Amino acid sequence: MFNTLHLSKIVQIKILSCSLLMAVILALWTNPRVYAQDLDVPYVPTPTKVVNKMLEVADVGPGDYVIDLGSGDGRIVIAAAQLGAYGHGVDIDPERISEARENAEGAGVSDRVMFLQQNIFNTDFSRANVITMYLLSSVNIKLRPKILNTLEPGTRLVSHDFDMNDWEPDKYFNMDEDDVYYWVIPAKAEGQWIWEVDGKRIKVNARQKYQEIRLDVMAGDEALMIKNDSLKLVGRRIGFQAVNLADGTRYVYHGEVKGNTIEGKVQIHGNDNGIVRNWSATISRSSPVDLESW
Repeated sequence: MFNTLHLSKIVQIKILSCSLLMAVILALWTNPRVYAQDLDVPYVPTPTKVVNKMLEVADVGPGDYVIDLGSGDGRIVIAAAQLGAYGHGVDIDPERISEARENAEGAGVSDRVMFLQQNIFNTDFSRANVITMYLLSSVNIKLRPKILNTLEPGTRLVSHDFDMNDWEPDKYFNMDEDDVYYWVIPAKAEGQWIWEVDGKRIKVNARQKYQEIRLDVMAGDEALMIKNDSLKLVGRRIGFQAVNLADGTRYVYHGEVKGNTIEGKVQIHGNDNGIVRNWSATISRSSPVDLESW
């Protein structure tokens, strides 16, 4: 009788353990983001010298709103507030939130910052013009679509130690055992552009991979060659050069992407000393981004 009951209890315990294990696996499978921050990002404080470098690289100061994802004891947001910025930190750990609030009070900046207990994947960080983070590359990649589609072009993004996979940083710094990655959120400029140069209508196809742009003349002045190695897209600002192979005229374009238009100036260098004219282009979003042939 004893052995039968003992065996029955063992079976019940094993069934209960398996049920709990399956429940956890099911929860992770159906909603992995709920647990990703808790399981994948252990709390490791960012060294003070790295905090200072991150804020220096992002040029944080008065008028900025900084959001730190995975804010820990609040040191980055507090340091930003001491530079004149406002902001808030997000962390899933209530102990870290409590500690950060105490630290902000002690630093005398509690009126400029706040700390929210939230899952970073459920956080609205669209109001920020500076985002800081010390997560893992796998978590960065999960956040990347939201970062690119939610944040305004020109928003500054700084990561301690972990990159964004194939999204190359605009700047990178190595500090002995620490790495700092910096990006500027690029405007969306893919599609077909149409503009006029010296009365000639030009149609250009634009392919985009993050902040990298390639332009190919499709119709119009077929002698116009765009120098893609001169192309730069930083936030909304775009610049590039083109040359008319027929007469050697060189064009230097600078503009700002505003929705479906680009507005700016073009410097025209020909036989004279150069002239400056207004330049505008219309963008059609009908052409998808072609990453396969990049």
